[in-house]
Amino acid sequence: MKTVMVFGTFDILHPGHENFFKQAKKYGEYLIVIVARDKTVIKVKGALPINKEIIRLKNLENLQIAKKVILGSEGDKYDVVRKYRPDCICLGYDQKFFIDKLEKEFPKIEIIRLKAYKPEIYKSSKLKSSI
Repeated sequence: MKTVMVFGTFDILHPGHENFFKQAKKYGEYLIVIVARDKTVIKVKGALPINKEIIRLKNLENLQIAKKVILGSEGDKYDVVRKYRPDCICLGYDQKFFIDKLEKEFPKIEIIRLKAYKPEIYKSSKLKSSI
């Protein structure tokens, strides 16, 4: 069974996220979603997400689109990759944090950049500004 892993904050779930998960599932049968920790989000985005990490995790579990939804590491961001050893990692069209060393660290893992889904409408930063 082919395992696919995705990463993200997933603060305000929207159709763009659902499309992202559906695209990722085309690359394997077992989808693992890694939810960014609150401390990590503050570090990379400069602000807390609207929803705390446990709420974001529960929201994704409730979608029932992934076989496993877990919180990322507060330390080495690649720990989850080493632990679960996915066959494929799917990245969002605009994902840029913690990806610079993926290919070097994990040369046997296929890394795929997925397509955007209506980014002019379904982009978390745009949705947050309208709240």
